[in-house]
Amino acid sequence: MNVDIQPALLRERFYPRSRQTVRPARQFAAETLHAWGVTCRHDDVLLCVSELATNALLHGVPPGRGYRLRMLRYDGTVRVEVHDSGGGRPRIAGRDPGAEGGRGLLLVAAVADRWGAVAPVPVPGKTVWCEFTVGAVGAGGPPHGL
Repeated sequence: MNVDIQPALLRERFYPRSRQTVRPARQFAAETLHAWGVTCRHDDVLLCVSELATNALLHGVPPGRGYRLRMLRYDGTVRVEVHDSGGGRPRIAGRDPGAEGGRGLLLVAAVADRWGAVAPVPVPGKTVWCEFTVGAVGAGGPPHGL
């Protein structure tokens, strides 16, 4: 059996604890998708980057620290990971429909193909991730038939 194994593509960037970093994180994600030739799911990925970065800033990054945005491309998938050094476990909480916030992970769950969170040991904090099916490496769209 002849199997063509494609190496994963990886890009990451660290951002300080500041609400002004969400826009640069989105820009980094857009540049990464462009560099990889990913043209489908672009808006979905950028929305999730915004939501995960905002959640890290609001709920996970202690004062004086920051968060890391990592993007991986492998096996027809783009994976977005946001690592912060705060405690807790992300969850979709029941919110007041009239509340101004509290819908970030709900949006991620609705838009991404898969999402979750892990608490890597011995590194403090957690990584919240989401994945998008985008097609084979070198292809801009989803696999045929999707």
